[in-house]
This record gives sequence, structure tokens and C-alpha cells, in this order.
Amino acid sequence: MWTRRLAVAALGVFLAVPLSAEVAPLKVVATTGMIADAVRQVGGDAVEVKALMGPGVDPHAYRQTRTDIVALTRADLVLWHGLYLEAQMESFMQDLSEKRTVVALADQLPTSILRGHDDYDDKFDPHVWMAPALWKLMIDEVETALSTVLPEKAEIFAANAQAHQSELDALVAYGQNTLSKVPDNRRVLLSAHDAFGYFGREYGFEVMGVQGISTQSEAGLNRISALVDMLVDRQITAVFVESSVSDRSVRALIEGAAAQGHEVQIGGELFSDAMGADGTYEGTYVGMLDHNITTISSAFGADVPARGMNGKLSAGF
Repeated sequence: MWTRRLAVAALGVFLAVPLSAEVAPLKVVATTGMIADAVRQVGGDAVEVKALMGPGVDPHAYRQTRTDIVALTRADLVLWHGLYLEAQMESFMQDLSEKRTVVALADQLPTSILRGHDDYDDKFDPHVWMAPALWKLMIDEVETALSTVLPEKAEIFAANAQAHQSELDALVAYGQNTLSKVPDNRRVLLSAHDAFGYFGREYGFEVMGVQGISTQSEAGLNRISALVDMLVDRQITAVFVESSVSDRSVRALIEGAAAQGHEVQIGGELFSDAMGADGTYEGTYVGMLDHNITTISSAFGADVPARGMNGKLSAGF
């Protein structure tokens, strides 16, 4: 009788578990929106992603909150950018890596393809997302990280990565075609901080920032004065503000040029260290770069599609 009761109890437990139960999604925490988007593209339904830094957030200055710490310590996988982008979080991430699976994705890239850092001899420009061709390499790193933690889904991750990289190939081509319409004498991209170096290298623009690679670097009066003189001497008519950086220094340039009788306008707001609003096209990596490419091209007089590469941009041109 006792044996029969045990058998019935065991059968009840077995029947209580759905036969088609799915494995819970992999919990991934990413520091930036760009990395979170990459994880969603590669991981699909197999991942549940949380981004610590939302629209308008500057990763150079960001410090983890108590809520972040809880999410990070409970994650199956933590992905951060590295290359000293999240400078204020480095020590925490290094400590966390002793307890959780933590990967600094951009640190895996070969240094031969990276730009030097203007403030530190032993570090590199972290803004690799500004060049879609480089971001394809970051997608490979995301695929590797996910497959290492969840090897049974490796084939799915590989297929998703390849499909997304095809989208990035189309983005590269759109950038080359659209930005090539900007006349050579106008190919100067000046913004709040030096976030567009890889963009300039890929698309043939001279790039300048009021501040250096990090938003934590200071822009002195001599720097402002030199840039104003450059705008006037070279008759540059458009400069750009950034969604995650104060526009105060850029507006100082415009006022300085005006004092010398030269009119400079804001060519538009660019996404530099953060993407657009969640749930929007600009809140995806492709949408972010589509916006930047189309905005820059339009500001310098190039003929651009009314709503960008995919016809999805929120604002028309």
C-alpha cells in the first residue's frame, strides 16, 4: 500500500509539470542600449535583456545604482562595452567578474583596428558603434558570449547574427552612398565631444569634438577660441549637438562665430553615446545610425530620402 501511494504521488508530480515546458530565457544585463540591441538581435526569444543606460545617458559618467547592482548580481550573463567607456564602473565590473559571467565585448577586438585615446596612451577610442563595419565584429562577440553560456542555442544565435550582419551591410552601403553626396569642402563633422572618429574614418569626414573622447575631459577657452577661428576661416556652416551631452559648448562656438560675422547653424542632433527613445526606430542600432547618416548628409546639402534608409525615421528631411 505504501509503495502504491508513493507511485501515485510521483505520478502527480510528473503530471503537474507541462510536457512542453520551455527553458527560461537567459537573463542578460547590458550596460549600453547599443549592446542591449545587439543581444536582442542575436539572442531572439532565448534571451531576456535589461539595459542599464537608457536614452540620453552618458556612459562615460555613469555609476551603477542599487537597482543596477541587484540586476547585475542576478544575471546569467553581463555584457559591458569596455575600452574605458564605462570608466566609473570598471572596478565594480572587475570585481563582479569573479562571481558572474562578465564580458567586456570591445576589449576582445584587435587593437590594430582601434583608434588611440587622446587622454591615455594605453587606451583606445571606445566609440566603435559609430562604424557599422566595426559593429559587425561586436555582433560576433555577442554571439560568442551567448553561445558560451547557452551552447544548446548556438546554431540559432549564429543564424540570427548572420541575418543582423546583413542588415548592417545594407547600413554600410547606405552610408557610403548618401554621405558621398556631401561636397569635399564641407566634410567636417564638429560636435560636442570626439565620439565620431570611427564614423569619420569609415566615411571620409574630418571629425572634431569640443571635448575629447571622454565627456569628462574639459574644454578650455583656448580650445573654444581655436575652433571658432577654424569655423570662420574654413567657412563651415553647420555643427552638431548630441543627445547625451550638453549643447552648451556647441552653442558657444555658434556665438563666437557670430561675433566674427560668420553664421553657423546647428545641423541637427546626433545620437552619440546613447540611442533614441525605447520603442522607436531610433531606439535601435540601425535606426540610430540611419538617423545620424541622414541628418549629417542633409545638413551639408545632400539629397536624402525623406525618412531615411528604411523610411522609418520619426522626423522627415
